[in-house]
Amino acid sequence: MRSAPLAALLSVVLAGGAVVVSRPASAAPAPRFSTSFETTDPPPTWQNTAERTSGVDGRLRTGIPGSVNDRVTAVAASGENTSGGEVKENLLDADPDTKWLVFAGTGWVTYQLNAPVRVARYALTAANDAPTRDPRDWRLEGSADGTTWTTVDTRTGQSLGERGATTLYDVATPGEFGFYRLTVTANGGATIVQLADLQLSNGDDTPPPAEPARSAIGTGPSNAPAAKARVGYSGLASLEFAGRHATDGRGYTYNKIYDVDLKVGPDTELSYLVFPEFTRDDLSYPATFTAVDLAFTDGTFLSALKARDQHGTVVSPQAQGASKKLSANQWNKIVSRIGEVARGKTVDRILVAYDKPSGPQSPWRAWFDDITLTDVKAQKPSKSLAEYVETRRGTQSSGGFSRGNNIPAAAVPHGFNFWTPVTNAGTLNWLYEYHKANNAQNLPQLQALSVSHEPSPWMADRQTFQFMPQDGTGVPNADRTARALPFHHENETARPHYYGVTFDSGLKAEVAPTDHAALLKFTFTGDGGNIIFDNVDDNAGLTVDPATGTITGWTDVRSGLSNGASRMFLYATVDAPVLGGGMLPAGNRPSTGYVTVGAKTVNLRVATSLLGVEQARHNLELEIAAADTLETVHSRAEAAWNTKLHTVEVEGASRDQLVTLYSSVSVFPCDPGCSGRFAAAACAGPLL
Repeated sequence: MRSAPLAALLSVVLAGGAVVVSRPASAAPAPRFSTSFETTDPPPTWQNTAERTSGVDGRLRTGIPGSVNDRVTAVAASGENTSGGEVKENLLDADPDTKWLVFAGTGWVTYQLNAPVRVARYALTAANDAPTRDPRDWRLEGSADGTTWTTVDTRTGQSLGERGATTLYDVATPGEFGFYRLTVTANGGATIVQLADLQLSNGDDTPPPAEPARSAIGTGPSNAPAAKARVGYSGLASLEFAGRHATDGRGYTYNKIYDVDLKVGPDTELSYLVFPEFTRDDLSYPATFTAVDLAFTDGTFLSALKARDQHGTVVSPQAQGASKKLSANQWNKIVSRIGEVARGKTVDRILVAYDKPSGPQSPWRAWFDDITLTDVKAQKPSKSLAEYVETRRGTQSSGGFSRGNNIPAAAVPHGFNFWTPVTNAGTLNWLYEYHKANNAQNLPQLQALSVSHEPSPWMADRQTFQFMPQDGTGVPNADRTARALPFHHENETARPHYYGVTFDSGLKAEVAPTDHAALLKFTFTGDGGNIIFDNVDDNAGLTVDPATGTITGWTDVRSGLSNGASRMFLYATVDAPVLGGGMLPAGNRPSTGYVTVGAKTVNLRVATSLLGVEQARHNLELEIAAADTLETVHSRAEAAWNTKLHTVEVEGASRDQLVTLYSSVSVFPCDPGCSGRFAAAACAGPLL
């Protein structure tokens, strides 16, 4: 099919969604203005400052009358579910869709206030899961020092009602305290306690005065099912933009945040990330009616100039909301070549804007990150269609929210093996999470590179082997957390024919696939290093021969849904001097070993077979010659992909549209029952 109308093609392929639209790192210019709202970035010139506003109140959620939750300075609890983001701080966010959870039938949470307060009322909000987890019996206590407690209210046999409902209680014997503790002594019968919100009130029923919409640096969204919670997108902070639509008619606020002086050229581009929070009781998705706006020195605004983003939507808050293209509770990237409409103008102020034509009256909150103004030259078309395939698309997923459930696999079309980076080497399900598995510094980490045959995370993986480079020539630590290496996604390249990443340490790992084999290249920061061999569990075996630099093994690793999966065998060699090696203690996994090499760069040649080790060795001889390099192997894989991808050619498409097209037609829906989608070479191969 040649020269097909692009719109007709994209009407099919855009439905899969996207995580990343990336350019080659070499094409990334230095920004003229950029902020991720980190401590190392310039602070905003203004906060909570509306330049023009009407029908908007900055009180995001009114809460119960007389709420003093804004005076809480610290929260403590008997426990929390940190891995699931169900932490104690969620009790303060006035969001019924987030919650505190403790893995026990009882529990307690303590609020410390900035000064003693007489609490006359309090409210509990039912969380989103089974009512048997709700508090049933409890006592509210006050303390002057956080050590000695006085009971001010006791309840038994309570029901919190519908999910998300808030129940108000009067305090039986109010007192003035600087600490308050809710102690749950029994729940509805489950082994888990949950609570969405705990609000304290001084009992004052006087409506508080209106406030300007909030536009200030915050920690990040607390409910991010496919991303790490309470951080920004690329760092630890982001800009909170929040308020309440306080009228049935149009409500808007244009808040200025930065004072700048930037001349717009023909290639000037605006980009930013936005996370519109979901508003439970307002399915018009009010937080999607937000955008970054620019005020020019001539008195005009970008929102009125009809600049369009990469999806063809005007970059204005009303147009963004009306387009229904922004996903709630997800990070969305917006890119607009504003030089096409604002060339010659000078940007005077950067603003964040909310503008919705009508109600209902409801709260909204959005988070902004990575606001950038830079000059980007239009890129020349690539001669290789495989260069347009971005295999990380669909990897910003989780068990709670699928955006594809893909892994960034490298393989040949219809390949026997797939080779993927792994952020969690101890699972057979979500092997690679683009953002949600980030470390405490909000950086992704790899724990291994793996051979995989995963059709979807719901069905899970089978017949796996793992490989992980490590700097240093001593005996390595194979513990998954200890060996994990952080990196930045801009230092990662994910194509169907090649995967490569340079870790923050400077160590580099690369993979090029064949049908049954792969060449993995590791470049250490020193003149040698280790390669760790491992597997997900103990259903595997490994033999390391340091004398010959040969590694052999077998794997019976498989999920419970891997009917028919048989034993797979492995044969591998290294082409650098071997200084040592052997087996390693790693949680009683008999498949964990290593080799130490005495060279800055080493090529690991690996092949597998379902028949035996000798057949795996023969497969390696058939598919990767001794003279082969990483470049020759991935060039052959790239050529195979280009043959497939040239089945569809289009004219007049932007680079971003080509990335969307060729990334989307290179995936296959492997698990229709779960809507699972796998990366470029998976299952039965591409759709083409």
